[in-house]
Amino acid sequence: MGVVRKTKSVMTVLNTFEQTGKAVSAVALVEHLQDSMNKTTVYRILDRLEDQGTLHSFMGKDGLKWYAKCDGCSSTHHIDSHPHFQCRGCGKTECLSMDVTIPPIPKHKVDFAELLLIGLCETCS
Repeated sequence: MGVVRKTKSVMTVLNTFEQTGKAVSAVALVEHLQDSMNKTTVYRILDRLEDQGTLHSFMGKDGLKWYAKCDGCSSTHHIDSHPHFQCRGCGKTECLSMDVTIPPIPKHKVDFAELLLIGLCETCS
């Protein structure tokens, strides 16, 4: 899709991820930024940042799309395939730093996989 221009709106979204340091649902991000931009703008920026390899997304237990910062990805290759954890107590959602290897499946080509672990975090358990 090309390079995402670092407009004020893009920087506001990126700063939110820098400040929180964790995964954020698209709905929570829209609510957080409602005074500075409309939801269409937020979703458009999230899509562009994901296409660029700055963010990655995954589906949470609630069916909402969550986003987190990528580490070393590009627009042509996402290399940060990892599981995510969502606490059923407090709702904390985070990327887990562990490698997951998807076994080869005969006669299939896997482009990506999502693994969401649901349980209780260290605070809630």
